[in-house]
Amino acid sequence: MDFIKSFQISASGLYAQKKRMEIISGNLANVETTRTEAGGPYRRKMIAISAEPAEGFDEVFGEQIEGVRVGGIVEDKSDFKKVYEPAHPDADKDGNLSKPNVDLVVEMANMVMARSAFAANLAAIKSTRQMVLKALEIGK
Repeated sequence: MDFIKSFQISASGLYAQKKRMEIISGNLANVETTRTEAGGPYRRKMIAISAEPAEGFDEVFGEQIEGVRVGGIVEDKSDFKKVYEPAHPDADKDGNLSKPNVDLVVEMANMVMARSAFAANLAAIKSTRQMVLKALEIGK
């Protein structure tokens, strides 16, 4: 069994969840941003994560084990929230203010899931490390 590939798969998961947390942090930081450089309110961002085949594991497990790949960052095209705030400088002529399409509850739930996935990948790395150490111990 190739332990290096196991480390690589878990490392790809760690990297993907780190990037996911960075995107979530940006969304939370801009939850009240009503004016961006592009014009208009901040638009929620999401990360595209896809499966990536890891060669060599089908002989061991009888199936293809996959790692993950960060595909890119996409914007959420859902509608902005409308709030009546006529005194705000970014309000339209009717007094309605367009606020970012960021939902705090959704972002916090995504953060908890990313944290759990990060912890699971870290546990897999620790378990693989312990197996490697035991294998070296047996070889003495």
